[in-house]
Amino acid sequence: MAGSTHTVTNQVPPLVGYDVFSADRALAAAVERHVAPGLREEVLGELSALGRTSGSAQVQEWGVLANDNPPRLRTHDRYGNRIDEVEFHPSWHRLLGKGVSAGLTAAWDRPAGHVRRAAAFVVWTQVEAGNGCPLSMTHAAVPALRADPELAAEWEPRLTSMVYDRELRPAHLKAGALFGMGMTEKQGGSDVRANTTSARPLAEAGTYELTGHKWFCSAPMSDGFLVLAQAPGGLTCFLVPRVLRDGTRNVFLIQRLKDKLGNRSNASAEVEFDGTWARRVGEEGRGVRTIIGMVAATRLDCVLGSAGLMRQAVAQAVHHCSHREAFGSKLTDKPLMRNVLADLALESEAATTLALRLAAACDDGGERERALLRIAVPAAKYWVTKRCPAVAVEAAECLGGNGYVEESGMPRLVRESPLNSIWEGAGNVQALDVLRALRREPAALDAYLREVGQSRGADHRLDKAVKDLLTELADLDGVEGRARRLVERLALVLQGSLLVRFAPPQVADAFCASRLGGDGGAAFGTLPHTLDLASVVDRARPES
Repeated sequence: MAGSTHTVTNQVPPLVGYDVFSADRALAAAVERHVAPGLREEVLGELSALGRTSGSAQVQEWGVLANDNPPRLRTHDRYGNRIDEVEFHPSWHRLLGKGVSAGLTAAWDRPAGHVRRAAAFVVWTQVEAGNGCPLSMTHAAVPALRADPELAAEWEPRLTSMVYDRELRPAHLKAGALFGMGMTEKQGGSDVRANTTSARPLAEAGTYELTGHKWFCSAPMSDGFLVLAQAPGGLTCFLVPRVLRDGTRNVFLIQRLKDKLGNRSNASAEVEFDGTWARRVGEEGRGVRTIIGMVAATRLDCVLGSAGLMRQAVAQAVHHCSHREAFGSKLTDKPLMRNVLADLALESEAATTLALRLAAACDDGGERERALLRIAVPAAKYWVTKRCPAVAVEAAECLGGNGYVEESGMPRLVRESPLNSIWEGAGNVQALDVLRALRREPAALDAYLREVGQSRGADHRLDKAVKDLLTELADLDGVEGRARRLVERLALVLQGSLLVRFAPPQVADAFCASRLGGDGGAAFGTLPHTLDLASVVDRARPES
């Protein structure tokens, strides 16, 4: 029996047993906005079911266990045979199976497929972000494989399947398959054209033998991989199956797993190819062009993943402050804490609204929408992923010392938060990619300006920000040194225009005042005190 000094009071109940999707008003509103009326009931029901699963105590425990029990590499079996297998905790397989069955690899041929998948990705990331990597890679492999219709016909049904089959066996015997990717090498990093992995043509047309290494190989337990290697005609994209059609293992030597800051439930590996069988995807010498569709899709997933992490961080902070009392009242009733929470909520809603708009552009597929994506995806990838660590750290501080303790879950969010800014091209790569689009593809800038122009006249601070942006865009001489500043403004103006059109007035007003109007500080919690911050916080409150 506990002594009188050990009576527990003023501690916050866990945030469990709630619908992660429906409690996120910004996300639910975006889905309703971007899904056709005749499909809304089906999609909202599907996402609400996933939201309830994600918010359940059992599934959240799976996330904890998967993170606490990282994968292990087994290079050899007991007899000394090379097997190169990665072992995962059962909770990892449960999570990955749920993600596949929820359609997180099945966007390409479903009505409103990208919007419903994007919303599901935001929700599912909040359980455990690590399993998002193989889900993202598998989803993103589809557009790259479509460069070869024969390969696409063979592999796409497996990749878009909603059946998770974890066994390593020939892919044609499986009901579903997962894909990974290997582009980065020791000497090249983001400069993939410096890759040294070689591809020697074999007798059978379209087949090659690979020799070389990959410094980062995502999801090494997958059934197949898209990799870049130097063929006689230049850098080329290849499909490397893990198991060959006759049942033998392809040469895929996993040298070690990376010991990462976060994302610990997911395996990232260094691998060697030594006479590895591969099938060419697309033409020789056009490897970057072939794989760029995969890169674009995974970059959007980085935006979605960061939006999910931010939402969970904000939900935990608002939940804590709604229950915790100090100095005679709830923390949410304290003006300064309310300012901090509202500022965090603005960042989260802006990220979610932008991410779902980009997903809707993928569903549309029209020429103008594709042009918009050319600038908006790298700009969003640059900005949203960079805001994620700041949000995660500030949200953890809202819990005080409790937020620094592993049991709160906040340290896991903090460790995960920098990842999406680094993967699929770090900040400078994204900024330079935007500059490339501005210089070479005038239709992209035209599509962007048409998009933000839809909010013209709705907010004077937004109008001025657009005018200032046009001034910057008019002078691209020596722009590389100020590329980050320019891309940041592109992202903020796009977020502001979307919030002015679609968010409640209190949210749009606070965003434009602080992010575009200069009426806010460098730290969170510096919003103008005249704004309706209580409404912003209430909108961000998770229902439990």
